[in-house]
Amino acid sequence: MKLNEIQKYLLKEIADLTDVPQGAYNIRSNSQSIGRQSSPNVDIIPKEGVSGLDIFIKPNSKGEVVHIPVVMTESGLKEKVYNDFFIGDNADVEIVAGCGIDNCGAHDSQHDGIHRFYVGKNAHFSYTEKHFGSGSGEGKRILNPETEVYMEENSSAEMEMVQIKGVDDTTRTTLAELKEGASLVVRERLMTHGDQKAFSIYTVRLNGKNSNADIVSRGVARGDSFQKLDLKIVGNSECKGHTECDSIIMDNGKILAVPALEANDVDASLVHEAAIGKIAGEQLTKLMTLGLTEAEAEEQIINGFLR
Repeated sequence: MKLNEIQKYLLKEIADLTDVPQGAYNIRSNSQSIGRQSSPNVDIIPKEGVSGLDIFIKPNSKGEVVHIPVVMTESGLKEKVYNDFFIGDNADVEIVAGCGIDNCGAHDSQHDGIHRFYVGKNAHFSYTEKHFGSGSGEGKRILNPETEVYMEENSSAEMEMVQIKGVDDTTRTTLAELKEGASLVVRERLMTHGDQKAFSIYTVRLNGKNSNADIVSRGVARGDSFQKLDLKIVGNSECKGHTECDSIIMDNGKILAVPALEANDVDASLVHEAAIGKIAGEQLTKLMTLGLTEAEAEEQIINGFLR
């Protein structure tokens, strides 16, 4: 697998890859797979009739890591990709995804990725998805991820959903359905600047007894950018659900948080927290007394907030 410097740069940003990964992987560039490898416990199979992959993690597999990053360097390229993950009972797997677009042309580049996870009984997976845009062109960098998670009894998942910078428009949609004893933790981090727009929509249904979800979104809106967060948890049984929106607004940025809790069972316990505000003056002052400029102090605070 040969990578040019732009591909290497994007892969480092979105997947922390500096070389061909160990284990199972599929690396996609400009609508083509440029490298693919299965492993003894992970089968990666191209779909028929539609662009995408079926990834099968065998039951009882432990310590597996699967990389499926996407990079785009051609201006005007638009694609829609379907990846389905079948995680066997009692398996434990780490999945690293993400998409980076470098657009130096005049036409919009767009990647729509639909990821569906079917999580077996007592299985666990961690998932990291980072989005990043770069390039000096006037064409937009558009990323629209759709994520669906279907969790069987006593399964668990930890998901990190990150938009680093440089993405002009994004609509991020996440749906999760949890059976008895299933547990879902999501940490979302969004950065927007310029005139960028980001819409983030979550619907989590707690269908089984003792299921629980903890969804936290942190955002920073700079320049003239706009963010809208729709976080909804539906409690259909004895369950626990928590959502949190915590945002920093800067310059002329705008943020709209729309929390929703729906309890359909007397033993559903659902909580939402939300806060939107500017960087506190005392935080800036404290860092500036240590020798930082105001701009440097702002960056330190933002980096810590989005960590």
